[in-house]
Amino acid sequence: MAGSGADDDSSVTGPRAEGRWTGSGIEVRPVYGPDDLGGWNAAEKLGQPGAAPYTRGIYPTMYRGRLWTMRQYAGFGTAEVTNERFKFLLEAGQTGLSCAFDLPTQMGLDSDHPRADGEVGKVGVAIDSLADMRLLLAGLPLDKVTTSMTINATAAILLLLYELVAEENGIDPRLLGGTIQNDILKEYVARGTYVYPPRPSMRLITDTFAYCAERLPSWNTISISGYHIREAGSTAVQEIAFTMANGIAYVEAAKVAGLDVDAFAPRLSFFWNAHNNLFEEAVKFRAARRMWAKIMTERFGATDERSKLMRFHTQTGGSTLTAQQPEINIVRVTIQALSAVLGGTQSLHTNGYDEALGLPTEKAAKIALRTQQVVGYESGVTDTVDPLAGSYFVEKLTDEVERAAWDYLDRIDEMGGAVAAIEAGFMQGEIEQAAYAYAKAVDDGEKIVVGVNRFVEEADEAGEVFPIDPALQRAQVERTRGVRSRRDQSEVDAALADVQRAARGTENLLVPMRRALKAMATLGEVSDVLRQEFGVYQPGR
Repeated sequence: MAGSGADDDSSVTGPRAEGRWTGSGIEVRPVYGPDDLGGWNAAEKLGQPGAAPYTRGIYPTMYRGRLWTMRQYAGFGTAEVTNERFKFLLEAGQTGLSCAFDLPTQMGLDSDHPRADGEVGKVGVAIDSLADMRLLLAGLPLDKVTTSMTINATAAILLLLYELVAEENGIDPRLLGGTIQNDILKEYVARGTYVYPPRPSMRLITDTFAYCAERLPSWNTISISGYHIREAGSTAVQEIAFTMANGIAYVEAAKVAGLDVDAFAPRLSFFWNAHNNLFEEAVKFRAARRMWAKIMTERFGATDERSKLMRFHTQTGGSTLTAQQPEINIVRVTIQALSAVLGGTQSLHTNGYDEALGLPTEKAAKIALRTQQVVGYESGVTDTVDPLAGSYFVEKLTDEVERAAWDYLDRIDEMGGAVAAIEAGFMQGEIEQAAYAYAKAVDDGEKIVVGVNRFVEEADEAGEVFPIDPALQRAQVERTRGVRSRRDQSEVDAALADVQRAARGTENLLVPMRRALKAMATLGEVSDVLRQEFGVYQPGR
């Protein structure tokens, strides 16, 4: 009965009554009230949805007008196999495509390169040439569906291949919608799939901004990514701060390159992680949106309101998934998805429950998509805009997260900005310390992970794991070699020479790269030209 016995938390003493902190080290008190918001100005901190400071969302009606784009990450094996998964997900109700590329593609290596052996098609789809992109996109309504591509060092190449296929299908590139991740700075910080040193890599990014402003105005030219920073072990506060610092660096580089901020900033987007602390994650999105509006207005003088909007995609936390009792991951993913929706995401990917074991099976991918659909259509959280607004706890926590993130940004500015901080190893060191602290807390039992250090069960019989067919690599290698044997080699050589000249000069690199790819030059060949001119990044050198 309520108010009596063991169920009455008011009488609890011991560890459960002691202090609580978020993963970012922000203390959470037992009760919040008006005194916690002393001097707090709702008009200044909240405003209205769709208006500055955009804490409550970037659109006036948010999900009452339209639900977020439901986008399931997919990509494995060859282009044909991934195309089949895309069509399966669209038939299941997915509203946007999201493509993963294998490591050789991410690193600018063709599938028949010696270093690609054993990695072709393993963690994403292999794309070596225009022939592969044609197969990947076959039968897909590119003028009606948006496509997100998780690719960084070779992002410009994949975007150009996408544009070429659309044109072959009679689609005006100006109608194409989608996103390339194209965030190379976080690769040096957290993930490692870089090719060239930071400064020439920044040139590729600003050239992409300029190219898309002219030819693909509806395309999101970068997805400034906190996701992988968080996957590497950062806290929520570090995820915001380091991602914002990278975003500032991209805007500054574009301005130095002569671009007007309001010409490219409306196409910037962000990519965030969603972990298990429902409230810290939800307020992280609210705080980040408010911070970006302030940065773009006060630091960069943006006057177009679209330049101030933080539009973002969210993916649930891959690093939170456990191989032990994997079905529990369905619950984790649901909480994480809810935090993203409560925080106002524009696009969402929910992980498959089996992803701690391998690539998601069709069953797991469908359950992940159904999770989004239940949140969107059955939970009621989409019925009103920003349902958390005005909560004493939520607003206080939003302010605390924002303040801690600004502290980090001030330190990074003192170092000379994100590129200098990365070169000094500052961000990397902070993430390593946070990751160590979390791992130690789990090992010591201070942080409970269900099925891992509490509520542990004997190992169950192994579930279904997504199979990788070695024959797919052989087929991909044969196709790439066939492309080389059938093309006009003299045309390819001339086009690659143009890429080399542009790399040595100041011409927009995407223009000659496009000509080379249309002539059937491969991703690896274009990347090799840039490697020759720009060099290869070696950490610590």
